[in-house]
Amino acid sequence: MFKRFRRLRSNENIRALVRENTLNINDLIYPLFVVDGKNIKKEISSMPDVFQMSLDEILKECEELVLLGIKAIILFGVLEDDKKDSCGSDALSDDGLIARSLREIKAKFPNLIIITDLCFCEYTDHGHCGIINPKTKSVDNDLTLEISAKQALIHAKNGADMIAPSGMMDGIVYTLRKTLDENGYENLPIMAYSTKFASAYYGPFREVAKSTPSYGDRKTYQMDFANAKEALCESLEDEKQGADILMVKPALAYLDVVKELSQNSKLPICVYNVSGEYALLKAGQKAGVIDYEKMIFETMLAFKRAGAKLIITYHAKEIAKILSQK
Repeated sequence: MFKRFRRLRSNENIRALVRENTLNINDLIYPLFVVDGKNIKKEISSMPDVFQMSLDEILKECEELVLLGIKAIILFGVLEDDKKDSCGSDALSDDGLIARSLREIKAKFPNLIIITDLCFCEYTDHGHCGIINPKTKSVDNDLTLEISAKQALIHAKNGADMIAPSGMMDGIVYTLRKTLDENGYENLPIMAYSTKFASAYYGPFREVAKSTPSYGDRKTYQMDFANAKEALCESLEDEKQGADILMVKPALAYLDVVKELSQNSKLPICVYNVSGEYALLKAGQKAGVIDYEKMIFETMLAFKRAGAKLIITYHAKEIAKILSQK
């Protein structure tokens, strides 16, 4: 006697009945990139349908997202070069781009969850993720923790619903949790970029965020993509320090890391379906060599199957529209 697995595949209703993982609109987080100015909606050449937008356009975009049923965004600020400096001062100001954007978005869309990316690469003239040590020409970890704490309070008091530190500084989650708790924000969750690899998949993002380093790379603080055990250690350390959600970034080439993490932590796991992954599918769609919608869903289900609960993805609006038709 042998097992007849096909019994549970014989028609769509039976397949749906026993399906282990599903994709839901509540799983999706949509990235938005805000710039100074008005009436700006600049499409990114390497990322079709992704835009740098001024705040007035961001507000229009948020209205569309709410109508689509998308409940969460992750917000990035994009500065012009003449507004950047060595320590990312704009990110430390109540009059800075992110602070102003938070206030206006939250005022108009109080129920939209705003996750803020907490880093300095978009705000520094050198394009690195913190304060540079002049002797080593590398990011000074502990000085960067100090200004990250200040940045977190700016985000918190201007309306952020969740903070996502992405700079990969050692001790960042502990520092932010302690700072937030001591200042009355003990209920503000932290989504740690707990396993963020030094990846070539970020290429298109650096165009949209204008965050390419002016020299060197980020390999001294982002993770070596050859290391899976270290990745698990990084994430479990962030859990100990007080993270509420753990993230793996990029997603598609690192499903082994997602699976391993899901088997070793009870915290919710988020994956960031990054710009390079998005650009590849868009290129395949343009070339007519893939069934684009089916491939999106297969990719998203792969994230869920590996153990992710949340997905940051530039496909979110497309997925929401498809789900509404099912």
